[in-house]
Amino acid sequence: MRHSPRGYSRTDRIADQMQRDLAVLVQRELKDPRLGMTTISGIKVSRDLAFADVYVTFMGIEEDEEGIKQGLSVLTNAAGFLRSSLAKGIKLRVMPSLRFHYDQTVVEGPRMSALINRARSEDIARSGESEPPADLDAGEVDE
Repeated sequence: MRHSPRGYSRTDRIADQMQRDLAVLVQRELKDPRLGMTTISGIKVSRDLAFADVYVTFMGIEEDEEGIKQGLSVLTNAAGFLRSSLAKGIKLRVMPSLRFHYDQTVVEGPRMSALINRARSEDIARSGESEPPADLDAGEVDE
C-alpha cells in the first residue's frame, strides 16, 4: 500500500473529512426528534470508495434498543440527502454510499472497565494485599 507524505492513506483522509462534514450536516440539517444528540464516532471508507461505514452513537438512549433502531432508520432514510450534501463539499469522482451502524463502544467500554476493576479487586483479595500498588491506581504499566 502506498502512503502519502502525511503518513496515512487517502481513504483515511477522505473518512476524516467525511466525518467532520457529516457531523455538521446531521446536527444542522436533520431535524428529526428521534435522532436526539447524534455523534459520528467514526467512518471507515472501503478501498474502492464504494461504501462508507458510518459509526454513530445517540446520547441518552444507549440502553434503548428501539430508540437506536429508530435513529439508524432515520439516518438510513436520509442517506441519499446526506451523500449528495457531502458531495458538494468533498470533490470526489464518486461519493461513497453511506451505511450506518450503531457504535457499541459506548456500552462496551464501561462494561469492560467494570470487569477489569472487578478482576483487579479479586486478585488483590486473593493475594491478601489491603491496597493495590500505586502504579495500578494511576493506570501506569511498568515495562
